[in-house]
Order: sequence, then C-alpha cells, then structure tokens
Amino acid sequence: MTTYERDATTLELPWPFAGREDELELVRRALTGGRRGIVVTGPAGCGKTRLVTEAVRGTDCARAAGTPESRALPFAAFAHLLPETVTLHRAVQLLAGVRTLVVDDAHLLDDASAALVHQLAVHGRTRLLVVATDGTPAPGAVSRLWTGELLPRLTLEPPAQEEIAQLLTAGAGPLDPLTAGRLHRLSQGDLRLLRDLLGAVRGRLTHVPGTGERAWRGPVPLTTAVRERTARVLDRACPRERETLDRLAFAEPLPLHLDDADIGALEVLESDGLIRVDDAGTVRLAHPLHGPVLRAAVGRLRARRLARTPDVYAAALDAESAALAHRIDLADVRAVPTPVGEWLVAEGRTLPCGYAAVRARFARLRGELRDAAAWAREGLRGTPSDASCQDELDRVSAWLGEPAVDIRGALDALANLADPYDAVRLGAPEKVIDRLTGVFARHADALTRADGPALDEVAEELERRGFTLFAAEAHAQAVGAHRDPRAARHSRTRAVALARRCQGARTPALSGLVLGELTTRQRQIVTLAAAGLSNRQIAERLTLSIRTVGNHLYSAYARLGANDRGALPWLTEMPEAQPA
Repeated sequence: MTTYERDATTLELPWPFAGREDELELVRRALTGGRRGIVVTGPAGCGKTRLVTEAVRGTDCARAAGTPESRALPFAAFAHLLPETVTLHRAVQLLAGVRTLVVDDAHLLDDASAALVHQLAVHGRTRLLVVATDGTPAPGAVSRLWTGELLPRLTLEPPAQEEIAQLLTAGAGPLDPLTAGRLHRLSQGDLRLLRDLLGAVRGRLTHVPGTGERAWRGPVPLTTAVRERTARVLDRACPRERETLDRLAFAEPLPLHLDDADIGALEVLESDGLIRVDDAGTVRLAHPLHGPVLRAAVGRLRARRLARTPDVYAAALDAESAALAHRIDLADVRAVPTPVGEWLVAEGRTLPCGYAAVRARFARLRGELRDAAAWAREGLRGTPSDASCQDELDRVSAWLGEPAVDIRGALDALANLADPYDAVRLGAPEKVIDRLTGVFARHADALTRADGPALDEVAEELERRGFTLFAAEAHAQAVGAHRDPRAARHSRTRAVALARRCQGARTPALSGLVLGELTTRQRQIVTLAAAGLSNRQIAERLTLSIRTVGNHLYSAYARLGANDRGALPWLTEMPEAQPA
C-alpha cells in the first residue's frame, strides 16, 4: 500500500497577500485624484483589514480602530491623535490636516468617533479608508457614509474555494485539492480561522506520492481559535439541548431525521443558529467545526453509546456512489452533496476503489481535474493495482496536457475510445457523430458545420448540465467559427472564464485561446501581470506611470476577450495550437 511520507518543512505564517487584485486596485484608486476614500465591508475574517493595509502600504497615513471595550468612551478610537479634552468641531479641525486616515472596525466606534468620521467625510479634506463588518449593528453616522453616498462602498464576499486554494498555495506551497477543500469548508471563508487551522496542521502535512503536493488527513486540531469559535455551543446549551447536539455530532457525516430527535430541543437550537434543517426534514450542525469540538468533549462511554456502526457509513457510501453514477448516466453532473466520501478521506480512512473511480470520473466531467486526480489517487492508496482508478488518473493527466500522456494518440485509435465524445473535443466530429446522442450529438453537428452560434448554444447547455470544461471547449471552438468579430470575442470571454474554473486544463480545443494581436508594450505588460505583478510593480519595473499600465491592460483585456487580470496567466500559458 502506498503511504504518505512525512514532511518536516515548516510554514511561514502569515502568508503573503494573494488574490483580490481588482479589489486592491479599486481601493488604491479611491486614494488618488479628488476622491474622498472608500468604505470596505464584508463578513468577519474575509480579509478586509488585510486588503486595506496592502492598499496603503508605503504611504503616510494615520490609523484608528473601534473596540468593544471603548464604545462608551467619547473619541476613544482617536485618543492617540487628539487632546484629552476636545469637542467634535475641534477634532474635525485637528484631523482635517491628515491626508489619509484608516479607520478599522468602524462598526465598534463610540458615537463621538463615528460622528467625527462622518464629519471628515463631509468636509472631504481627509481621504478615508473605513472598514466595517457586515451583520453587526453600526453607529448611524458610520452606516450613513455609504447610505448617504458620502463614500463609495466595496462589499467583500468570503473567498471562493479557488481563491482559498490560491491563498493556501501562496502561504504553504501546493496542497492537494482535498486538503484545500477541507480547510475551506472548516473555515467557512474566515481567513483568520483558516490561517490558524493551517498553522495547526503544518506538522501533519505529508507528501502525496507522484506530485509536488502535500496532504492533511486525520482529526481536526482543536486549537484555541477553534475552541473560541465554538465556545457558545458548549457554554449555552442546557443538558437537554446538549444531548441533541452530541447526537448530531456523532451522526456526522450523516444527518439526523426530525423524527429521531427531541423537537423541543431542536427548536431552541435552530433559533440559536446552531443547527440547520433542510427541506427533507433532516438536521445537521450549523458549522463544520462544532462536531469535532463536541466529540472531543464527550467521555469514552458516552461516545461508545452515541457512535454509529461502520455498516451505516458503508451503506451511505454505496448510496452516494449510485447517485453519482446515475447523474453521469443522465449526462447531468451538477454538484451533488457527498459528505460521506469527503469525511472518510478527511479522517484518513481507506476509500473503496469503486467509489473513488466514480467520484474521480464525476469530478473530471465537471472539469475539476485536480480534484479528480486526488480522488483517483485515494482509490489507488487502498488498491494500487485498481485499473479503473488508474484509468481516471491517466485521463486527467491527458486533459491537463502532461507530456507523459499522448493526447494525439487518441485520434489514431478512435475505434477503441471508451468515450466517442473525445473525438469531438479533439476536432474530429465526423468520425463519431452517429455514435452520440443529445447535447453531445448537437455539439458534433455544430462543429461539423462550423456553426458558431450553434456551438455557443451547445456550450450554454453543457454549462447548465455541469460540464464546465466541455462548455469551455465548445465556446473556444466557436471563436474560430464565428464570422462576426464581436460574437467571437464573446465566445472567447466565456471560454476563458469557464476554463479558469477547470484547474489547469490544457486540451487541444483550448489551445487556440492565444494572446492574439497585441502591441509590443501590451504583450510586455500582460506578461508581467500574468506573473502576478501589480500595476504599481509593473510601472516601477518599466518606468511607466500606473495610469499608463492600467490603460494598456484595459486595451489588452478588450483584445483578449478577458474581464480581469485573473485570466491572463491562463491565456499566456496555453500551449501552441495542435492541428486536428
């Protein structure tokens, strides 16, 4: 059996700033010209303070912050900037000479400090960067900054899984996608909690054989931050509610049915936001960290009474596998919940190769290529000789364009293809058009006729069904089929956007999405932007103004059919087009 080798390398925390490039530029622009500043809001832990800190790095600015303890003290947030006794009018006069003022945790400001920030925004002589957390009460003077249109508002959403993976790679090196996905689920987009969890598991990361990635399997480390986040689960529940919480904790990854639980206790727990009840009448804990904390606090005898037997999980895993296979047969691979398989992998249990192969195929068809490879490797851990998992791993390698796999060889052996649709994706639809049905047959027909609009319609249908990579390829094929340049640019934009979600796919259909006709300067700037340099860094390297760099990038986006700089690495790293 293959084992993961322990890696003793330590992690550097906190990690470097990564992602949110467009938001960073937006905040920086709010500090230029005659602009008055900006308000940045979002849920706790989504990276608001880090974004603003990065935006003002290297500039001269004053800082203030609200705290829960000082909300009753007038001008407490500005005590280090103002005299001991001061009126609002005098405070505005004193701070009007400050060029840039960063106000963090503005929702926690005392009323006098909030009024001061509001008046500074009205006067407009001080540029303000105001940070506030959504979902918490804020002084009226703070909320009127954006509702009264004194300052523009930038609302940050919790980072998506792709952004979390990028951040983890920047801070810890490549992690296998199952580890990155697990950390994303556990942190729920809270970057402070994510950093704490990653720091706690750094000594438990192991090398994944055959890759440059590392993985984490096993129990969740119960750090101080984790316990603090879940303290109210343990502290507020009465014995009756605690019994229900413990039962839910030991039911994971499966839910409890309403009929099997104390309805009165559930009603209290639901009103407290500690559980979630779905339309099917099943109940789960509200946060993925609640279960590990609750289980850790239970004694051995109680755990033995509440724990479910292995056969229950085996039956549930079989049901998940059957559901995935059925969706594949229906040519509909939209995401379905698979908590049992994810839980078994997270706990380091051996995954049946049959389930692993189906799960890998489902992920591959969705365009989640690195996920698919990880699932196939999990199956091979338990059964190294399993042909189905090895076949999935080989297919993923081909779709990732790895040199060890000969994609072109598939065209020389179409009669032996397990999936005739591969021929359509490789640009030879006429060889298999009679062997396909449904949307796949329509794709072959549109490609045979070089019908751009029809290819776009097929791509949209494929996207609706969850076939993200196939949709990207159909849009890419439509680029060359369109006679209208505007339609071709739209197809390219959609192809790039979808391909970016496919975890590094490098297929022949996508190889046509090349940089196109850019000027020498545009190509130079695009290449640096694709390498991760900010507009400011590019300007310094090329001795240009930041505005000039931004203008060149804007023109390049229009020519490339890209919406933002996130598409640039994908476009610039495409292989040369291969003739069909």
